[in-house]
Amino acid sequence: MAEPADRVAAGSADLDLRSLREDYSRSGLVEGDLAADPITMFGRWFEEARAAGVHEPNAMVVATATPDGVPSSRFVLLKGVSGDGFVFFTNTASRKGAELAANPRCALLFPWHPLERQVRVDGTVSLLSRQAVADYFAVRPRRSQLGAWASHQSSVVADRAELAASYDAVEARYDGQDVPVPEEWGGYLVRPETVEFWQGRPGRMHDRLVYRRAGEVWTTERLAP
Repeated sequence: MAEPADRVAAGSADLDLRSLREDYSRSGLVEGDLAADPITMFGRWFEEARAAGVHEPNAMVVATATPDGVPSSRFVLLKGVSGDGFVFFTNTASRKGAELAANPRCALLFPWHPLERQVRVDGTVSLLSRQAVADYFAVRPRRSQLGAWASHQSSVVADRAELAASYDAVEARYDGQDVPVPEEWGGYLVRPETVEFWQGRPGRMHDRLVYRRAGEVWTTERLAP
């Protein structure tokens, strides 16, 4: 009897996706297109994604892993970019927060499908100061502030009603008041070690140009697709 992986490869699985493909031909990426550093290059591509109407161009996949290598990933919104790196905010007691505390390395992925582009970032992570967290929390929509109190991210809840009751209780507690920052809510700076810019090309001969950090200097190289 065929093993499950063999049956999937043979196309006998319930969902056969072998013919689902596109040939990428929008653009190309050559070494002469690159900026001197990856942050400047990222800013250029980000603005092009925003101008093209990409939905939530700051949505990124954040991949983390436990110290023994068990990975997990999820979408998070990028909330800042500077010469130091990439910034996002989340509940530090969540699964990703626990994994980052134990293994302060992560990977980011920006999937800009309409432009046939993606950007991959590998780097190290550090917590932002409480002042930086408070400054950002203060400009969040009030409903999001309340949600940060009502939901202890990644913890088990009985049902939707439990979440709704928790939200209602928090809303009543802070009625007519500013919402303070929850102790477990924080922010992270991802300091990039490598940043790869990927542009789809016909025949799957994609362009992959990667920046690598060497101290405070960036070098670039091309990878085979």
